[in-house]
Amino acid sequence: MPQIEVELQRLKQLMLEMIGMVNTQMRVSINSLIEFDSDGIKNVLFHEKQVNSLEIKIDKTCENIFALFHPVAIDLRFVFSTLRMNGNYERIGDNAVGISKYTLLNKKSFDPQLLKECRFHEMVECTYDMLDLITEAYQEQDIAKASQIFRRDMLLNEINAEVTYKIAGYIAENPGSIMEALHLLTIIRKIERVGDHITNVAEEILFYVEAK
Repeated sequence: MPQIEVELQRLKQLMLEMIGMVNTQMRVSINSLIEFDSDGIKNVLFHEKQVNSLEIKIDKTCENIFALFHPVAIDLRFVFSTLRMNGNYERIGDNAVGISKYTLLNKKSFDPQLLKECRFHEMVECTYDMLDLITEAYQEQDIAKASQIFRRDMLLNEINAEVTYKIAGYIAENPGSIMEALHLLTIIRKIERVGDHITNVAEEILFYVEAK
């Protein structure tokens, strides 16, 4: 096997490691919010440095491939796409950390009624689905699965667009829970941003596989 193929396979394995690590961070951060699991929150905060370290390792691997092997055509697109996907996954990890920090600030479980009114569980289910789908799309180079991401992101955008009014209504009825409502508003904004980053990754897969 040519050395460039060895390096490209190594790069893909590093990217899959990043994807797995960040997916876990997101799930643990959200599950810890729902259950107010302080150990889970600490776990997310503890592993932030590992995500950042892996991002740097992937960036350097991409730079080395560019410098030493001068990839062309689909190999060149793969390295460029991986470089950009890497940045998006690092930011998804940042949002997982942000969710955990705001959960800590809340100091207790969020009001189930507030979560229901904001369609929080629906948003979470959609986000998990997107994370699983984009992982499969990357592993299998499946543009059909990557293309499904865009429709799902529209649901996250819809929930995010209406949440300000939902939060305002909740605060009007529960003036003693202003900070709790505002913490959840910030968390929902972060989850919507995660959807944007997943959409960016889907675009990179389409670029890599089909040069579009």
